[in-house]
Parts: sequence; C-alpha cells; structure tokens
Amino acid sequence: MRVVRGRGEDPAADGEVTARLLDEVGERGEPAVRVWAPHRIVAFGRRDANDPGYDAAASAARERGFDPVTRSVGGRAVAYDGETTLAFARITSVDDVRGGLDERYEALTVDVRRALRRLGVPAERGEPSDSFCPGQHSLQRDGKLVGIAQRVRADAAITSGVCLVRNHEELADVLDAVYGALDAPFDPDSVGSIERAGGTSDPETVRATIEAELVGDADPTVECLDEA
Repeated sequence: MRVVRGRGEDPAADGEVTARLLDEVGERGEPAVRVWAPHRIVAFGRRDANDPGYDAAASAARERGFDPVTRSVGGRAVAYDGETTLAFARITSVDDVRGGLDERYEALTVDVRRALRRLGVPAERGEPSDSFCPGQHSLQRDGKLVGIAQRVRADAAITSGVCLVRNHEELADVLDAVYGALDAPFDPDSVGSIERAGGTSDPETVRATIEAELVGDADPTVECLDEA
C-alpha cells in the first residue's frame, strides 16, 4: 500500500496530488492512503459554486484569510485552517462500479472512529443539526468532528473526509459567514474538534494515528511530498 505524506505547494497542486493517486490506483490496482493538512482554504462544492450567493460567500472567506476553492464533487462548504484541520483519503481499485459503496463507507468510518478512540474521543455516528457539509456519514462528540464522502469511477474509488483537530471557533466563524451568504442552514455551535471533545489534539499525533488505522495490516511504501 502506498502512503503519501505532505501537501502540494498551493491548493491547486495539492489537489493534483490526490487526482494523480486516483489515476495511478486505477491503473495499477495498488491501494493508497493519504492523511494531510490542506492549505488554509474554504472548499466549496459544485452546488455552492452555482449558488447566487457564491461570490459573497467567497468574499467572506477571503476576508477571514481563507482562500476559496471549488472541488469537483458535491457537498457543501468545508473549511481547513492550514495546520490543524486534517483531510484523509483511502483510494482503492474498483471491479464493479455498482458494488462496494456501503462497504467502503463502513470500513473507513470504523477505522476513523477507532483512531478517535485511541486519541481519547469516543465519537458517535451521526451529526448535530445544521452542521457544515451535512451528510449521512459523520462522527460527532461535542459537535461534528468528522465528515466522510466518496467518489467512484469505473476503475477506482476514493473514500475521504475531514477531521477537525483544533481551532473549532475560528472554523465556525468563517463557516457561519459562508453559509449565511449561501442562505444555507448552519449552527456555529455544531462545529466540534478533538480538542473540544477533550482528546489528544496534537495535529501530528492525530495524523499518524488516523494514517495507521487506514493502513491497517498492510505493508506501507511511504512517499513524502516536498512543499515549496
């Protein structure tokens, strides 16, 4: 299993890393895992980008020091603080695009939940009302900690998500402004973090713990990115 650490030199280059991994897993069949801290951004989904309030939402993000970017998949806006908000992904090959969706969601949810328990956070499935990027596959403890999504192609699937480690108040502030501009339901108090839940919140410890659970018993080959 390939394990990729680090991030690209800017948000566009960082996105290309994951896109490259998806292509390579589809071609070669070897699974890959990546756990990293994206740049300081608000990542908008396609629905947000087509919303009449998008320009105002993007401006609200910029005013708070977050670069607005648009991701290719659906879902609502997610904020990353550049240091303590982690993204994670497990990429696997696909034989039948019609099968395995639920199994991949379940496997990743179980692994991330196990990592959180190791960090001292007994997270529960589900999410508070009016939370950021609402979806069926989330984990919560004193607010939403983790959201999980999936993208499936004919040759590979990426099951990925976000984990809030610290800084939930700043993230809640920018998301409140962004969701307000989009006229979308949002409760700032729904934003949690490992720190808020009383767990071990050193970002590198959290990153390594989630990575270890996503890799499992596989023999990893590590690739480190050199950020400029």
